[in-house]
Amino acid sequence: MKIFLLTLPICIFSFQLQAQLAFTEPENKNQTENLFLNILSENESVSQSEILNADSILSKIIYLKEFTLFGYKSKTEIQYMPEISGTNIYAGKKSSIVVMENVNGNIVNNTMRQILAKVPGIQIWESDGSGIQVGISTRGLSPNRSWEFNVRQNGYDIAADPFGYPEAYYSPQMLAVHRIEIVRGQASLQYGPQFGGMINYVLKNGSEIKKPFQFETQQTIGSNGLFNFYNSIGGETKKFHYYGFFDHRSSKGWRENSQFFTNSGSGNFTYLFNEKISLTGEILHSHVRSQQPGGLTDDQLEEDARQSLRSRNWLDTKWTTAALTGNYLFNKNSNSRLNIKVFGIFAERGTIGYTKAITVNDSINPLTLQYNNRQIDHDLYTNFGTETRFITDYSFINLKNTVSAGIRFYHGNTDRSRLGTGDKGTDFNLNFIKKNQDLDLFTTNSAAFIENLFRINNKFIIIPGLRFEHIDMNVSGRLLYNSSQQEVIIKNETRKRNFILAGIGAEYSITTSTKFYTNYSQAYRPMLFSDVTVSPETEISDPEMKDSRGYNFDVGYRGKVDDYVLFDISGFWLHYDNRIGIIKQQRIDGSFYNFRTNIGESISKGFEGLIEISPLRFTDKQTLVNFRAFASYSYTDARYGNLKIISIDDATNSLKETNFKNNKVENAPENILRTGITTEYKNILFTYQFSFVDKAYTDANNTLSDKNAQVGLISAYSVSDISTVITFNKTMNVKAGVNNLFDKMYVTRRASYIPGPGAMPSDGRSIYITVGAKF
Repeated sequence: MKIFLLTLPICIFSFQLQAQLAFTEPENKNQTENLFLNILSENESVSQSEILNADSILSKIIYLKEFTLFGYKSKTEIQYMPEISGTNIYAGKKSSIVVMENVNGNIVNNTMRQILAKVPGIQIWESDGSGIQVGISTRGLSPNRSWEFNVRQNGYDIAADPFGYPEAYYSPQMLAVHRIEIVRGQASLQYGPQFGGMINYVLKNGSEIKKPFQFETQQTIGSNGLFNFYNSIGGETKKFHYYGFFDHRSSKGWRENSQFFTNSGSGNFTYLFNEKISLTGEILHSHVRSQQPGGLTDDQLEEDARQSLRSRNWLDTKWTTAALTGNYLFNKNSNSRLNIKVFGIFAERGTIGYTKAITVNDSINPLTLQYNNRQIDHDLYTNFGTETRFITDYSFINLKNTVSAGIRFYHGNTDRSRLGTGDKGTDFNLNFIKKNQDLDLFTTNSAAFIENLFRINNKFIIIPGLRFEHIDMNVSGRLLYNSSQQEVIIKNETRKRNFILAGIGAEYSITTSTKFYTNYSQAYRPMLFSDVTVSPETEISDPEMKDSRGYNFDVGYRGKVDDYVLFDISGFWLHYDNRIGIIKQQRIDGSFYNFRTNIGESISKGFEGLIEISPLRFTDKQTLVNFRAFASYSYTDARYGNLKIISIDDATNSLKETNFKNNKVENAPENILRTGITTEYKNILFTYQFSFVDKAYTDANNTLSDKNAQVGLISAYSVSDISTVITFNKTMNVKAGVNNLFDKMYVTRRASYIPGPGAMPSDGRSIYITVGAKF
C-alpha cells in the first residue's frame, strides 16, 4: 500500500503528460520541453525541488515516431488517410477511410449507399439488391462493376483483369471488412489505372481483437426470405495474429426471378518473427449464384416494378484470391521499411440466358414446344502479380523528408468463351452446344513509381511523383463462325505501349488538425479486350487506337475541430481525353461497318463536400443523449468536348456526322446529397439517412426515351433508410433496420446486355434484424 501511495502521484503525472502530448503537436524539441516544464509547474503533486531538477527528467525523454490508429475508440465511421501509412504516401491526396465497425447500416447486404454515405460524390448502381457486385463511380464516370476504380483487397488487385477487363465481379462481404480506403486524384501515381482512383477493402486480420481468441457470430433474417449467417474466429498474441470467417447469404429477392446465394470463406495468418520482420499468408474463396430477372420498359415499371419477363437468366461466379505479404523494418529512426506482396487470382464467371431486348418475349416456341436456345458466356481468369514498395525518411536542411518507391509486375490470362449456344432449359448450367467465340487474352504489366514528400517547413509540404508503365496486350483465337460456318481467327494481335505519368501534390497546415491540400496528376484508362476483339464482318478496331489519357486536379480544405466538427470541402477538374467509341464507316462496295477508335474528350468539374457535427460535444457536460449529424454533397458538371460521331442517315442511306460537344456525359447526375442523423442513448444507437440523386442520361446522345428502355433518362430519386443497434454487456448486440423506408420505386441504371436489357428497378421496402455475439 505504501508503494502504491508513493507511486500514485507519479502515475497521475505520467498520464497527464502523455495525454497532453498526445493531443499537442510540438514543432520542435524545445517546444516539447517547454510543454513538459509547464505541466510540471501546474501539477500540485510535484514538489519545487523536482521542478528544479527537471533537466534530469528531460534527459530521459524518448521521442516516439508518430503513428495512426484506424477507427479505434472513435464512434464516427469516416476518417482521412494520414500523411504516411505503411509504405504509402497519402499527403496531398483526396482520401477517405470508412471504418466498418462504426457504420450503423445494412452491412449484411453490402448496401453501399449507407456504407459510403459520408464519401461525397459516390454514384452507386443499386440494381443488384443482393449487394453481390458493387457498382460505384465518381465525377461523371461509369459505375459499371466499379471499373473506373482500381479495385483492391488488402492492397492487391481483385478485378477480372485491371487492364483488359477491369470489372469487379467479386466484392467482399462487408461483415469481414475492417475498413475501406478510397483515394482519388493523385492515386494514379501509386496504383496505375483508372481515372476514378483506388478503392481498397482491408479485411479483418485479428490484430484488432487484442486477445488470443475470439469467436463472433452474426445471424440475420429479413424480407424476401433473406437469411445470412456469419461466423468468425480470430485473435492476437505477441508473436502472431489470425482471422478466419465463413459467410452464407441467400434470398428469394425483391423482384420475381431474382433469387441468389453467396458463400464465402477466408483465412489469414500473420507471424511476427521479431520487431523487424513479419509474414502474412491469406486465402479467400467466394461462390455466388444469382438469377437475373432482366430489365423492363418504362411502361412496365409503372405497371409493376417487381415483375420479371426473364426466368432463365443466371450468373455464377467463383473467385479465389491468395496473397503472401512480407514486411521488413530496416531502421526505426528513419522509418525505413520494405513491403513485398505476391498475389494470385483464380476465378471464373459464367452466364446463361436469353439476352434479346426486353420487348422480345422469352416464350415457348409453338412449333417445337420448347424455349429458344440460351446464350452462354464463360470466362476463366488466372492472374499473378507482385508489388514491392520501399519507404524511408531522410533529413534535408534539418527537416524530415520521406521518399516512397515501388515496382510492380503483373501477368493476367483470360480464357474466354463467349456468344456460345446453350440449352433450352431453365436452370443454371454452362453446357455448351457450340462455342462460337474461343479466345486467349493475355496482359503483361510492369511499372515503377516514386514519390517524395518534401517538407518546406513545419507547415508546408510538396509531394511530386512519377510513374512508368509498360503494358503488353495479346489476343488470339476464334472470334466467331461466319455465315459459311468457317472460323474467323485472330492471330496474336498485340498492343504494346510505354508511357510516363507525372503528378504533384501539396499540403499546408492551417492548424494542427486542419489543412489545405491540392494535387494534379496524369491518369489513363487502358483499351479493353473488347476494343480489340471485334467481328471483322461488322466492325474494325483501329490499329492506331490509343489508351484514354487525361488528368485529375483537386484543391480542398479538410480537418477536424476538436471532437465536434469534421469537414472536407474541395473542387475538382477531370479531363478525360482519347475516349474510345464507335463511328460508322463505308466500304468501297457500299456496305457499312463500325470503326472503333478514339473519338473525343469529356471534362468533369465540380464540388465535393462533407461536414459532420456533434453539437453536444461543444460542452464538457455529460449527457445521457448524444447525437451527430452529417451532410455529404457533390455537384458534377460532366460534359463532352469535341466528340465526333458518324452514323447512318436512314432517309438517304448515307453517312452523317454529329458532334456531341456540350452534351452531358452519361451516368453523371449533377447533384448527389446524402444526409442523416445518429442518436445515441446509453447502449442504443439509432440512425436515419436520406439520399437524393439527380437525373442522369444513359448515352452520349442524351436520349430521353427508347422503346426498348436500354437508353433514356433516369429520373431523379430519393430514398430513406433507418437502422438501430442495441448493445448488451459489450458481447451481445441486436441490429435492425428498414431499407427504402417509404417504398419508393426508382431506377439507377439501364442495361443493353447483361444482366438483362432494359431499365433495372431498385429494391423497394425491406426490413432486416441481426442478432450477434462475441465471446
